Amino acid sequence: MFAKLLLTAAALALGATAGPARAETVGVIPQVHEPTAEERGPSPTSMSDRLMVCASAKDAPYSTAAKDGFENRIADALAQAMGREVEFVFSERASIYNVRDLLEPKQCDVVFGIDPGDPRVETSEPYFRTAYAFVSRADAGFDGHRWQDAGRDGLKRFATRIHSPAQTMLKYAGKYEDNLAYLYGLVNFKSNRNAFTEVAADRLASEVRNGEADLAIAFAPDVARYVTASDGELRLTLIENSLERQDGVTIPLQYGQTVGVRKGDDALLKEINEGLAKAQDQIRTILEEEGIPLLPLSS
Repeated sequence: MFAKLLLTAAALALGATAGPARAETVGVIPQVHEPTAEERGPSPTSMSDRLMVCASAKDAPYSTAAKDGFENRIADALAQAMGREVEFVFSERASIYNVRDLLEPKQCDVVFGIDPGDPRVETSEPYFRTAYAFVSRADAGFDGHRWQDAGRDGLKRFATRIHSPAQTMLKYAGKYEDNLAYLYGLVNFKSNRNAFTEVAADRLASEVRNGEADLAIAFAPDVARYVTASDGELRLTLIENSLERQDGVTIPLQYGQTVGVRKGDDALLKEINEGLAKAQDQIRTILEEEGIPLLPLSS
């Protein structure tokens, strides 16, 4: 899957290669280069007593400098299962840069939240699977579970990530153009021409909770924490179908998430897969505490 891997033109203009998946940026082919000899294979720490994790310090609810993101917790659980100590190598940049800026230069050895089959890295077995979702007010009576339900009468404002399949959903539902001014207002109309600009995950939920948006459309892990914290005011509903574009390309809205390592770091990947199997119950508990609805890994 190439959800967040398929970057925006803005990120591509910066020469960025995509980072963790998050299923958030569909529609533009990324710059993917064949790793050089220096960028391949193990680092001096790959098989050490530490699990060196590439992470963003500014990617709540996934990863934060305070290490309270759910991916921080999963990384710790995996490290314990591997008999290692977790160590985070943080970047102040968006998580889309983690592979290029941290993993390939061998500053760290693993990246969480990578799409299965990401061509820049080797990927583990998926450690969870979920989908895009609607966030609605519980008292609104919204019962949609297909992407087409965003086109219902009476729904006018939609809080979404700028670079996501949600934009395609709204285009096909006939709601995209009328939503543009509201959407870009969420980032204070900042241009993404020379910078990666995105709506904060917590903002997606708060816009619905405060009545500014009728609906949010987001990858469920983006918003599950904030829905859970809403004391029942918000409802999270997984979208059950996929989106087929007019050109025949199908955009899946259900995604697995994996751990990525450098190409050629095979011994580490084997150990990670073994650790994920051992930590499966603990990882599931972390995800359930986060409020993320889970799909079968094999679906």
